[in-house]
Amino acid sequence: MNPDPATNKRQSGKEAKPAIRKRSVRGLFRKNSELFTLSIPGVLYIFVFCYLPMFGIMIAFKNYQFNLGIFGSKWIGFDNFKFLFGTPVAWRITRNTVLYSLAYFIFTNAAALILAILLQELRRRWIKLHQTILFLPYFVSWVVAGYIAQAFLDHESGFLNHLLELLGLQPHKWYFESGVWPYILTIAHEWKAIGFSTLLYFAGIMGISQEYYEAARIDGATKLQMAIKITIPMLMPLISILTILSLGNMFRGDFGLHYFVPNNSSLVLSSTDIIDTYVYRALKQLSNLGMTAAVGFYQSLVGFVLVIAANYTIRKINDENSLF
Repeated sequence: MNPDPATNKRQSGKEAKPAIRKRSVRGLFRKNSELFTLSIPGVLYIFVFCYLPMFGIMIAFKNYQFNLGIFGSKWIGFDNFKFLFGTPVAWRITRNTVLYSLAYFIFTNAAALILAILLQELRRRWIKLHQTILFLPYFVSWVVAGYIAQAFLDHESGFLNHLLELLGLQPHKWYFESGVWPYILTIAHEWKAIGFSTLLYFAGIMGISQEYYEAARIDGATKLQMAIKITIPMLMPLISILTILSLGNMFRGDFGLHYFVPNNSSLVLSSTDIIDTYVYRALKQLSNLGMTAAVGFYQSLVGFVLVIAANYTIRKINDENSLF
């Protein structure tokens, strides 16, 4: 029996907090039961295809052999990682992967934001047409896009060289010149990805209350002023989330883009080769699954660190714009 009322109050408070927390969590699930039910397929998909395969991370530290299995294969520590970091092109493929990812993110999001603001000014009957035109390339596979690029860039029958000849200019052997490929790959990525990003920003713009724009019109604000002072600031939470997610994939290049569009030309690898394409070619030659698992683990680990760091930085700047 504790005669101290202050002590009894503190103890009852400690017991009440878990009860309140349990009730709040139960109330949250009850209030949003439909949303949680709709999320079940997505959660199961992520669990089955993202979390269950993490069991195979042990392959990165073993000399994996099919006949011995994961547990029977010999443990070799970090030897698989030496293949990537010990190769003479390690710096080149890492540099290409990071710089391409940065370029894709900056140009795609800047162009998508501008297009989304312009779509806002269109009449309703024209919006769906423009959305469809922008979004269609998103469904085109990189295999098909590679054939389209070849139809444009082939040095003998390519459309671009025929156009240059008509203009009196010298045709180029595009698949033999490495200097032009950073521009070609960036344009190809823009063509395919800009539609989806535009729809994301346009959906965010549709969620902005029209009262802000009506008040700005009464004050005599121009379209540009409304875009800079209202639209972009209101989209900052969405921009922050996309930035965090993009940084998480900074070390994961777009394999299809960098393999099929350059037609896997060995003469332009200095400017098109990234970690993913290099590992694929190495796997074809060496059939070393342990090495590929090590690279995947390295990419995931760096991506995880970048996501945490980016979210921490954004939370320090503005807590409302952080992802978690």
